[in-house]
Amino acid sequence: MLKLYDFFRSGAAYRTRIALNLKGLDYEQSAIHLTRDGGQQFSEEYAALNPQKLVPTLIDGETVLIQSMAIMEYLEDAYPEPSLLPDGARARARVRGLANIVACDIHPVNNLRVRLYLINEMGVSRDDQKTWIANWIHLGFEAYEALLGDAASGRFSHGDLPGMADACLIPQVANARLNEVDISAFPRILEIDAAAKEHPAFEAALPANQPDAE
Repeated sequence: MLKLYDFFRSGAAYRTRIALNLKGLDYEQSAIHLTRDGGQQFSEEYAALNPQKLVPTLIDGETVLIQSMAIMEYLEDAYPEPSLLPDGARARARVRGLANIVACDIHPVNNLRVRLYLINEMGVSRDDQKTWIANWIHLGFEAYEALLGDAASGRFSHGDLPGMADACLIPQVANARLNEVDISAFPRILEIDAAAKEHPAFEAALPANQPDAE
């Protein structure tokens, strides 16, 4: 049995749940609340498991895995079917590029610890914080939307089956809505989000459907 340390509202944990669900893998969940008790990720026990003090962490037997993108790549190698990536080097590079628009360029500058630093250490107002969040989402989504215009796109980001890029995109769409960011200028992204709502792997991964949801 795989064990996933996650937090229902974490975008990185959310994308990992989607990937596990798309793979059809059973996993036990252990909640790490990122704000309760000063942040449970800072406990000695969890820090010994994941020195970054972030979620997710995935345990597979004796293997401890951190970082959602590395976890998804591991799942591809260890549990290759069904695949999160299409066939062919060019197609796989395209999907990884789309995924990393979210995972490397949008999400890191908008995650909890950055937002708390903006507020607590730099005195950024909550209104300015929202402007910050919207800026990075819009910049990333503009590129993602433009790349969806090529022939490789289908019902999802690459063809008609969901994969790694969609596992990254859908949590970011949810984060945009949570922060009241207007994403109406991105119709293809919204179409993919609508398709994901009909897929059980995405439904099961929803923050509201997690055992620790509040």
